[in-house]
Amino acid sequence: MARNGITIRTERLNKSFDTVRAVRNLDLEVMSGSRFGFLGPNGAGKTTTVRILSGLLKQTSGYAEVCGIDVSKDRDDIKAITGLLPETPGLYSKLSAVEFLEFIGALNGRNGDGLHRRIDSLLGILGLEGRQDDLLESYSSGMKQKVLVASTLLHEPKVVFLDEPTSRLDPSASAIVKDLILILAEETDTTFFICTHMTNFAEDVCDVIGILNEGEVITRGAPQDIIEAAGARNLEEAYLNIVGGKVDREVLLAWR
Repeated sequence: MARNGITIRTERLNKSFDTVRAVRNLDLEVMSGSRFGFLGPNGAGKTTTVRILSGLLKQTSGYAEVCGIDVSKDRDDIKAITGLLPETPGLYSKLSAVEFLEFIGALNGRNGDGLHRRIDSLLGILGLEGRQDDLLESYSSGMKQKVLVASTLLHEPKVVFLDEPTSRLDPSASAIVKDLILILAEETDTTFFICTHMTNFAEDVCDVIGILNEGEVITRGAPQDIIEAAGARNLEEAYLNIVGGKVDREVLLAWR
């Protein structure tokens, strides 16, 4: 269970791959029921952190817990209470939405009437009840992402990790995913941990943001608080002020 309302906690968490230090002394707290945005450039350590927290990868050093469970000791328990949607998930296009969710349910040890009630409930929330028996190959990219999100929620996890949930989607489908997360946050007590490098997505969806760079969290707070502290107009400008990455126009014009 969450301790003092804290669902995720890390202390000096580190992960190294040979000579690359992907996560550096990460201290993090995520409150229960929040929509936490883990914002940072590609290669900053976001996916590595999620893999550790979801029980897929063991840290090099430091401590991490999810819902009070030590991720390095009880990895099977962690997997039972979390859902993970990776950046490039697999989807069986020759199955219908119901068949695919039945398959995922079986992998999680669920079947029977309870599973089908859960599938019906999720498809209803996601607005797919009229298309549940159509093959997934006939779905739009946004509809497929809805089914994938449903698959992560099927076993009623306490925490859902979404890794770049809009990276492969067009603007219309991305807008669907934004609305979907907000609806699910209202309908359930789920904590959402969202990795992204899209500042507009994070600003619209997340109530708390941690900005990660080179494996370290360099700032944390509500989007508006980060914007104001950086003296910026929006989160994108604040992010560039904090992390860097502005284009030097004089150098660019000279290069041309």
